[in-house]
Amino acid sequence: MMLGMARLGDLERAILDCLWQAGGPQTVREVHQALLAERGLAYTTVMTTLQRLARKGFVEQDAQSRAHRFSAVTTREELFAELMSDALGVAGDDHTALLRFVDRITPEARAVIAESIEERGRRSPG
Repeated sequence: MMLGMARLGDLERAILDCLWQAGGPQTVREVHQALLAERGLAYTTVMTTLQRLARKGFVEQDAQSRAHRFSAVTTREELFAELMSDALGVAGDDHTALLRFVDRITPEARAVIAESIEERGRRSPG
């Protein structure tokens, strides 16, 4: 499922962003209103896109009430961590890919990674 994120369209990504920012389940109307000002989309376009995201496994649909509510299946951070893991799985040489990634991030991000690795090393037995 996760490699599919790279193939998500611009609108699908915008809708996921909207769901993540909302912090809870949203109706089609709520998502439509959030995107209307910047995109001028039809209600049916948003509804169709949410249903497509549900079929792809990126959102879940709660049909218990008259107005179906949609929510993202994972957090933004969980999704991108899984994407990065999937990318390493197809990279061939994951060590080289990781080093190239680290070369591209900010020094602050590198420090956070180094600190997190050190912390995990202190917590793990052995």
